[in-house]
Amino acid sequence: MSTAPEVLFVCVHNAGRSQMAAALLQHYALGRVRVRSAGSAPAETVNPAAAQALAELGLDITAEIPTKLARSDVEAADVVITMGCGDTCPVFPGKRYLDWQLEDPAGQGVEAVRPIRDEIDRRVRGLLAELLGQQP
Repeated sequence: MSTAPEVLFVCVHNAGRSQMAAALLQHYALGRVRVRSAGSAPAETVNPAAAQALAELGLDITAEIPTKLARSDVEAADVVITMGCGDTCPVFPGKRYLDWQLEDPAGQGVEAVRPIRDEIDRRVRGLLAELLGQQP
C-alpha cells in the first residue's frame, strides 16, 4: 500500500488562504492526503473573515494557530502550494511546487473573502482529484 501524499499550503500569515485550503483539503480527502499549512510571517490568530467564510460550509478553523514555515515542512511535502509567500519559501529539488495567485483576505470582510474561499475550494477539489487519480 502506498503512502498518502503530503501537501503543504504556504502563505505569508498562515491565517487566511493557507488555513482555508488546508481545512478544505482535509475535509474532502477523508484521510487520503496528509495536509499541513504554514506561513513565512505568521499572524497571531486566524483571520476571522476566513473562519466565518469556512463556517458557512460547516468547517471550523477557529482553533487553528498560524504556524511558522519550517524547512522540515517543505522537506516532508510531496506538493508545496504557495499563495503569495514570495521569495521566502524554500525550494528543494524533487518537490512539486504550485503557485496559486489568490487575493489576500487580510483586512477584508466576509463578503470579499467568499470568492477567495470559492476559488480555493475549486482548486483544492482539482488538486485532490489529481492526487488520487480521479476526474475532478
